[in-house]
Amino acid sequence: MNVVVLKRLWLILRVLRQRRVLHLIFALLPQENRLLRIARRMLPHQLSQSNQATDAENLRAALETLGPIFIKFGQVLSTRPDLLPAAYIGALSHLQDNISPVPTKIIRDKIEAQLGRPIDALFQTFSDTPVATASVAQVHQAVVAQGSWAGRLVAVKVLRPGIEQTIRADIASLYFLARQFAKRHIDGARLRPVEVVQQIEQHLNQELDLQCEAANTSVLRHQFDRSNAMFVPEVCWDYSASGVMVQEWMVGVPVSNTTRLKELGIDLQQLARDGVEVFFTQVFNHGFFHADMHPGNIFIGTQGEMRGHYIALDCGIVGSLSETDRHYLAINFLAFFNRDYRTVAKAHIDAGWVPSGTSLEALTSAVRTTCEPYFGRPIDEISLGAVLTRLFDVSRQFNVSVQPQLMLLQKTLLNIEGMGRILDPKLDLWVTAKPFLEKWMRRTLGPRGLIASLKKEWPLIVRLIPTAPREYLTWLHERSNQSAQHPSLLVAQSQMRATRSILVRWKIATFAILGMIIPIILYSLHRHY
Repeated sequence: MNVVVLKRLWLILRVLRQRRVLHLIFALLPQENRLLRIARRMLPHQLSQSNQATDAENLRAALETLGPIFIKFGQVLSTRPDLLPAAYIGALSHLQDNISPVPTKIIRDKIEAQLGRPIDALFQTFSDTPVATASVAQVHQAVVAQGSWAGRLVAVKVLRPGIEQTIRADIASLYFLARQFAKRHIDGARLRPVEVVQQIEQHLNQELDLQCEAANTSVLRHQFDRSNAMFVPEVCWDYSASGVMVQEWMVGVPVSNTTRLKELGIDLQQLARDGVEVFFTQVFNHGFFHADMHPGNIFIGTQGEMRGHYIALDCGIVGSLSETDRHYLAINFLAFFNRDYRTVAKAHIDAGWVPSGTSLEALTSAVRTTCEPYFGRPIDEISLGAVLTRLFDVSRQFNVSVQPQLMLLQKTLLNIEGMGRILDPKLDLWVTAKPFLEKWMRRTLGPRGLIASLKKEWPLIVRLIPTAPREYLTWLHERSNQSAQHPSLLVAQSQMRATRSILVRWKIATFAILGMIIPIILYSLHRHY
């Protein structure tokens, strides 16, 4: 353990002790562990109903003091009223966009250093009071002074000074803990903690570069530019750098402010259903999704074409999925919606998420036992804690390997479900999501999917057709040489020479025919569909 990690771990322990929240952490750990029961009795400050408000505020202050990673953990918890009492939800909600601000002079100096000009030359007006203060950056309102954006109202996002060093220390500490866990715990290999920390590090590095966030924002905006399901602000590239980002000002209300949304006459139930579709559209249609969708980053538009629709802010953390992952995820979701637990189990085996020798029948039974009690029930009747506990037991029983590439998706699912609880506790996720996935599967695996795949691969096919006969002859020649070096393969060599000319002619004819008919098929399918 190096000095940086040791100092950081000591600081974490000291802050938790000073804020008197160590007992809260022990309260969340398994109750049946004898050592933990002894530790709880030794703590001077015990968990009780009477001091919930104080405990909640102490927890919020401790997480804010410890920095971005801990704040993000608090943001996730703030959307989980099924896991924490109301007092904790209220306190932790302040972590979404109400962190203690950085002094204005420091912010102004950083903007001028990043953009190379004085504030007065950059902006006609600049509000010194931040409109939002988050874990990594804070946002100010301004009006652009020059260029094509002159006169436009914008949001100026600035990285908090010194945040990089805090995150680096936290990442180093996580790596140390992950390696210890992987080495000493029975589930170390299956849970792949080091790979999980690598994923966390990768995405935090992106969040520390506002140029990267600007690019993410631009991509998400492009993906929804023909849809009013979700709006994403336009980026002012001339006013953006690694530590400063300027984008279009968006007018809206935080999705968690249901009282104001009701006053505006916005249908919260429809909004909840739209949120599920927006999420699945990002994941399955685009394979690229906003992965930090807590209420501080998701607003509802109140003016013009944005009224009643989602606005996505803070795109520093995004997730991406390969076509293979999307395919297996869609099969899993759709099979679950149809209560086809055997297909769910088989998809896990085919994807390599469980060992290949796993009993299909046993896994099917376990999936059925886990999922069936929650099928078709609204969100407010589902205990996520109970579901996660059961899933963890099943994953251990069948040695299910953690998939680090799906970690952000799982986190985002928690955010989406949390927003669903806020907007419409009676929302049936299964009924809402099933039609979308059915449509996606038809479009992906049907004729349109075939056309799209052929169009994507057509340049490669055209490039390979002329060289295929030569490559095939080369392969035959290499096989002949290998056969000649082994007397036991002389018969095979003789047979290969005898059939070579026939195979070559067949290969050439096949590629020639394909070269003629594939364009015709593509054109016909395109006309028909």
